Amino acid sequence: MAAACLLLAACDYVEVERETGFKGKARVNPWLAAERYAAREGLEVKSVIGWTAPDWDDAVWLMPSDALANESFVRHVREWTEEGGHLVLLVEHASAERNDWSSYDEEPAIEPPLVRLLEEAGLTLDMSHAGGASAERIDFAGESFKVEAASEGAVSTRKGQPGVFASATHGEGRISVLMDARIFRNRWIGDHEHAALFDALIKAGEFEGAIGFMRGAGLSFMALLRAHLWPVLLALGLLIVLWLWKNLSRFGPLDAAASPQVLRGYESHLEALGDFQWRIDRAASLLAPLRQQVVELGQRASQRAGRRDDDFFSFLAGLAGIPRERVFRALAEPAPADSTVLTRTTADLQQLLQILQHSQRS
Repeated sequence: MAAACLLLAACDYVEVERETGFKGKARVNPWLAAERYAAREGLEVKSVIGWTAPDWDDAVWLMPSDALANESFVRHVREWTEEGGHLVLLVEHASAERNDWSSYDEEPAIEPPLVRLLEEAGLTLDMSHAGGASAERIDFAGESFKVEAASEGAVSTRKGQPGVFASATHGEGRISVLMDARIFRNRWIGDHEHAALFDALIKAGEFEGAIGFMRGAGLSFMALLRAHLWPVLLALGLLIVLWLWKNLSRFGPLDAAASPQVLRGYESHLEALGDFQWRIDRAASLLAPLRQQVVELGQRASQRAGRRDDDFFSFLAGLAGIPRERVFRALAEPAPADSTVLTRTTADLQQLLQILQHSQRS
């Protein structure tokens, strides 16, 4: 029934072709065509997605204005251009996330550190220029290039008119500002003489080196880790290796899980029992029966001797021939302070017991 319905129904349709943009690398990298052009010219090409400070052997860097968002980044670029580098600053339509087939574009943020850098080179960037700026030709290095560029703002040198492009020396290097970065993007670099202007910019300086393309303005977390955290990670790895070397078995076979039992004598059991009682109550439970026998026999002996009302401890001390203090400690001390006191107390109690038992038999 479904097939019959499809056969009986009208299947007319209209095909509409809509251009959506590039695919693959060209979709995520708007400077891919410019990078490949520079590579075909035999130049070393660097392509980064976030902020990377220029090296001393880099000749040209194309950067979006959003990348120079703080004093630290601007300081690196200032030192590099003063030593001979060429900065090509792209202001509008320079974001890597922008779709070249979309009319929407965010207004670039121009931070004060970047404004001061441009002023040092004699360049004035005016984002509030009335009516914006446009150009059909751009003059650079004694040549004129046919372009199609337009922007909401304008840039100018000290003696020049506001426009979409301006370039000035800075130290031993150069700073060039292009308001409309679209002429170097993949979709438009092949139009008019955009590629010729790009070629003139990357070959303008006398210094030879790598050509850098910065696609984004944010910092790369992994790049920061590689740049600054590797000493900490190296020390942590070394510490882990030393800990493993110290704690893991390294020499010979592993010990058996259960060692063979060793038969022990009666003395060992007594020693273990005494140690257990000492840890529980300082051996007071072991001394209690011995003390009870001494007290019972001592009271009987004092009654037989007619000294029932005398000092009991003095009576026992005189009978055993030991000081009264030791007799008192042996019978009345709650718990020995240490093993030495326990040994002396036990010896005194045994001596008292033997003398009392002998006197009872006699």
